[in-house]
Amino acid sequence: MLSSLLSCGVLASAILASCAATVTTVSVDGTAAHSIPPLLLLQNRAFQQVKPNIIDALFGWAPISGTSINVIADPIPLSGALPNSLELTIPSGSSGQVGFGNEGYWGINVNASWTYNASFYYRFPRASNFSGKLIVMLQSSIGVVYANASVPVSGSTTAWKQVMVHLTPTSSPVSTTNIFTVTVDGASAIGETINFAMFSLFPPTFKGRVNGLRMDIAQACFHLDTQTLYDMKPSFFRFPGGNNLGQSFSTRWQWNATVGNLIDRPGRMGNWGYINTDGLGLLEYLYLCEDMEMEPIMAVWAGYSLDGASLTENDLAPYIQQAIDQINFVIGDPATSKPAALRASLGHPEPFHLQYVEIGNEDFFAPESYMYRWKDFAEHLEATFPHLKFIATSQPFNPTLDPIPKQYDNHVYQTPGWFAENTFYYDSVERDGTYYFEGEYAVVSTNASDLYGKPFNGRLVYPNMQGSVGEAAFMTGLERNSDIVFAASYAPLLMNTANYQWSPNLIAFDASHVYPSTSFYTQQLFSLNRGTEYFPSTLPQNGTLYWSVTRDAPTNTVIIKIANTGMTAEEMLFELPFNSVHGTGNATVLSGSATANNSPETPNAVMPVTSQIQTGKSFSYTAPAYSVNVLRVEAK
Repeated sequence: MLSSLLSCGVLASAILASCAATVTTVSVDGTAAHSIPPLLLLQNRAFQQVKPNIIDALFGWAPISGTSINVIADPIPLSGALPNSLELTIPSGSSGQVGFGNEGYWGINVNASWTYNASFYYRFPRASNFSGKLIVMLQSSIGVVYANASVPVSGSTTAWKQVMVHLTPTSSPVSTTNIFTVTVDGASAIGETINFAMFSLFPPTFKGRVNGLRMDIAQACFHLDTQTLYDMKPSFFRFPGGNNLGQSFSTRWQWNATVGNLIDRPGRMGNWGYINTDGLGLLEYLYLCEDMEMEPIMAVWAGYSLDGASLTENDLAPYIQQAIDQINFVIGDPATSKPAALRASLGHPEPFHLQYVEIGNEDFFAPESYMYRWKDFAEHLEATFPHLKFIATSQPFNPTLDPIPKQYDNHVYQTPGWFAENTFYYDSVERDGTYYFEGEYAVVSTNASDLYGKPFNGRLVYPNMQGSVGEAAFMTGLERNSDIVFAASYAPLLMNTANYQWSPNLIAFDASHVYPSTSFYTQQLFSLNRGTEYFPSTLPQNGTLYWSVTRDAPTNTVIIKIANTGMTAEEMLFELPFNSVHGTGNATVLSGSATANNSPETPNAVMPVTSQIQTGKSFSYTAPAYSVNVLRVEAK
């Protein structure tokens, strides 16, 4: 790689000569420098981690027609993991349909082309002679019924019984202010008490997975022009999500509490102030990676929590064993490993694919304790799984770790200018066998002195073009250094526009729509236009233009990515070293004003546009202001 860097340095003189003519000349070296390495709809559905007999425990639920509902500590709970239930009491004088409803996650999208799977458990705490029907419905907030199903119930049912129904709406309302309801005929049920537990309502999911992802988030669904995760062709997925490993020892993410029957998952208080049901658990993450053809990068909890506490070295042993069990659940042999046997019993006897395991997350917050925590975790895990690659999460080489990590995870949230200025961050990094994962990065603000402040002071709610182009400039550097940067991921991924703790995010959504951001399209342009070889070229210097040149060898396609971070269009001249270059190519361009963004108010304000351009061994191209450009031309 040293010779490749030197050749780039020699070619850099070309840009200096061209600046006076206001045309940036990019000369491409003909020798490749290196190869490029190839939802649930109901809130508070199981009353997990809530205190019974208080109004807050009913979050998301409301009575219908004067009934009484309460969350209680059930004397005969559905499971040890779910001690609470919803108690419905039908008072005297009741008539018509009475019961309760759930508003969903700030609305429920009702679509007549879908069939929804609904389920719950019920029991009568005291045996009675009651015989009737529960009516399960999807309806509007003012009572317009779109789908319903009836379930016969008997007062003699004093043990928990599961109900499963299918709901197919008769129409598709525009509004998402809809509710899921369970009711009973009030007159016939006066004086009865019925307990309910573990509700579930799912629309069709991506590839039909149980507990799977909303189709429109996973892939285009509601609108033909909406493209989301699968269409981005992501290479990997990091889970269970960096800081969601744990705010404290007691609330840390534990793999074994997230697998198996849903009624055996107690949930926990997550790091962002809301309860995690863990319906999306370890097995669901692994299936998501399989279904989307992504490489899993799995984190294990490593003795540090975000409340600032670190375990002592003498206390690490059981947690190291829990990490070993977690990995065995993913890749172990069912014949020799109990966690692997559990995986097999859940329907996946063969091991999942796994190469990378991250030990902790953002341990630069606790570097001193990470020295012994990394040592103990890494030594035990490497001895048990010598074929896996383990990623350290402290600052690279600070502190000095033993054993020496071969992979580091870097995180950075900054301004558009910072990202453009740091496009050469990895160019000077020593090629010593250490590899880097840019695990979290994003432009979060235009105000360097108040990165995590409020929107009125520069914080972005949605990614905008100025930020996305800054990220693109940085990404050209990641691509140039892909011999040592083995993976990179924008973060965070998803944001519900009705309630969020962090901004901006790659994809925003509400109950019925998905809003891919300008940064989503930037990531997509880079992802869908990956080459197999990186070619050195004239290096960007002291301007607003940043670029990288790769070639997809199987198709003989040269791929040029350009980020123009400036407010004016810039003319470029490309000189290609290949013997034969086709006379025409394609340019896909994402451009807009500095503050242009895609939001619920302007969902398609900025989208990529593809057009044909004139090309050849030497050709001109004008990069618009604030733009991400991908040029493709056939060359041999």
